[in-house]
Amino acid sequence: MKTETDCRFQSLSHLVGNTPLLEISFEFKGSRRRLFVKAEHMNMTGSIKDRMALHILKRAYEKGKLRKGQTIIEATSGNTGISFAGIGRALGHPVTIFMPDWMSRERVALIESLGAVIRPVTRQEGGFLGSIEMAEKLAQENPDSFLPCQFSNKDNIEAHAETTGPELWWQLHFMQLKPDAFVAGVGTGGSIMGVGSFLKAQSEDIKAHPMEPAESPTLRTGHKIGQHRIQGISDEFIPSILDLDFLDEIIDVHDGDAIIMAQKLAAQLGLAVGISSGANFIAALKVQERMSPETIVVTLFADSNKKYLSTDLLRKEPVRDGYLAPEIELLGFDSHKRVCNTCCDYPDCNQMLAQPRFASSN
Repeated sequence: MKTETDCRFQSLSHLVGNTPLLEISFEFKGSRRRLFVKAEHMNMTGSIKDRMALHILKRAYEKGKLRKGQTIIEATSGNTGISFAGIGRALGHPVTIFMPDWMSRERVALIESLGAVIRPVTRQEGGFLGSIEMAEKLAQENPDSFLPCQFSNKDNIEAHAETTGPELWWQLHFMQLKPDAFVAGVGTGGSIMGVGSFLKAQSEDIKAHPMEPAESPTLRTGHKIGQHRIQGISDEFIPSILDLDFLDEIIDVHDGDAIIMAQKLAAQLGLAVGISSGANFIAALKVQERMSPETIVVTLFADSNKKYLSTDLLRKEPVRDGYLAPEIELLGFDSHKRVCNTCCDYPDCNQMLAQPRFASSN
């Protein structure tokens, strides 16, 4: 028999996931191209982190690690805090968020508006690593609390292996297409590891490329180096759930190129996405350039632009040598949303096609 909590999770699942797959058409270097993008900015609180937050909390209830009324405590660079605040409050939990104080003020306002307590952490207090330490300390001092541990919790990977990966696979399948490569920026590593593991299980030939800012190549160097403006990725360390040996070549994107791309997507196509989304698009194009113009490359629009209106996203960005965004002429996009409505078990393809549980917005 379903409990009240089960019903709440089921209700919330209708607001998270099953996002459209966008087929974006553009011209680049004289040829017409297309890239495929999961529109994750259309989730409940406006980012892909809703998938992880909902899945981690659901698994925590199932394992007895989280109980009704307990406080959720997490360290975040923004989107995860917003997701845990929104979904946590929807489930009736108090939420406390630790976050570096240099994140956009919209992030702070959104978390506070969702009823969470936010604790800004200065660079002198340890920045992002300090945020994690403070969250862990508070959780230790308060036994009636739950710490999601997004950077080390493998339920983060599972969230994308069970939803994001299968969704994009079947959305392409219904267009009689198969992905050649998937590209995503690394925050926790959950998206690239989860989607990558699902896709590689379907075919070993599919590539899974992590993306990071060229100005701060943390993945390449193994430690934090430089500064960048793509909030939400490339924090101060390499997350423990990220397995670079499992993944393919790291793709570098300049933050200025990412900003210009995000600006173009909004102004020319009406796709109001964040800076990391622009970076993902550029990274996907770089992968396509290395393979062939016909290659089916998929990436993510991780969040909307609403959290970046006080940042350089709304300022004119100077064009520098090597930028790809100025050479891209966006032509339009189609939206595909034929996915499994149950969003749970993904059986054999023929069995799926035989069952009348699919909906299409095409």
